[in-house]
Amino acid sequence: MSTLTTESVKEVTAPRPRFGWLITDSISVSRRHLLKITRVPESLFFALIQPVMFVLLFAFVFGGAIDVGPGGAQAYREYLIPGILAQTVMFAVAGITVGITEDASKGIMDRFRSLPMRPGAVLTGHTLASLLQNILVIAILSITGLAVGWRIHNGFSDAALAYLMFASFAYAITWVGAWIGLHMPNSEVAGTAGLAWIFPFTFASNIFTPVATMPGWLQPFVLWNPVSCLALAARQLFGNPTPLLGDSFPERYPVQLSFAYCFLLLAIFAPLAVRAFKTRNK
Repeated sequence: MSTLTTESVKEVTAPRPRFGWLITDSISVSRRHLLKITRVPESLFFALIQPVMFVLLFAFVFGGAIDVGPGGAQAYREYLIPGILAQTVMFAVAGITVGITEDASKGIMDRFRSLPMRPGAVLTGHTLASLLQNILVIAILSITGLAVGWRIHNGFSDAALAYLMFASFAYAITWVGAWIGLHMPNSEVAGTAGLAWIFPFTFASNIFTPVATMPGWLQPFVLWNPVSCLALAARQLFGNPTPLLGDSFPERYPVQLSFAYCFLLLAIFAPLAVRAFKTRNK
């Protein structure tokens, strides 16, 4: 007579990915978002056309009324373009805020959480896709600037450092947008919240006018504003006009301060965003 034997069945679980898989997972998520852009090219078009319109508006309509020293309108155009570049990478935060909220509200984030992948890979993929889009916008805007008379007067190394600074700030600030997006209930609220906090930093800055022309009570905020530091650093690296500078720390060391802001934003908001991703809807 045969006897029935039983064997213990070991629980089968998906192995947790190694840390090295973070890069692979992040690239996969980035590819997904880049494919979404190709399916809805209108979103990329409007992201490109908005800064171009700002350049044309201020270069040919308002530029003649703003004095930045010798050179007249031509000097103002060279003053303007680095500021518009700084404004552009700041406004790009709104896009990732809405995108993150849409994915979260549609349950896509829950699907990612159920997969054997690093939690940080989902957000890293989002931010990398946003960075690539920002690089394209910066390139188009630079070409537009050259077309209206902007020029780079310093050497290649200084110009490369300026563009590296823009890319670093664009990547760091997108983590702020990701963190905000994970706390918004829907894309409508995210669209408003994603822009509301940006306006004080972009318009209370030296993007369009020198700091010295502003009220004294506002100048300390403008000087330490990350967007102002970014614009001033780019002007110095490109060799563009930097009129009416004082001797404050942000005016003496804008490049160092800009990279410090990049590091601080990334160090603070990347962990906060990953934590919000893990705990959302729990």
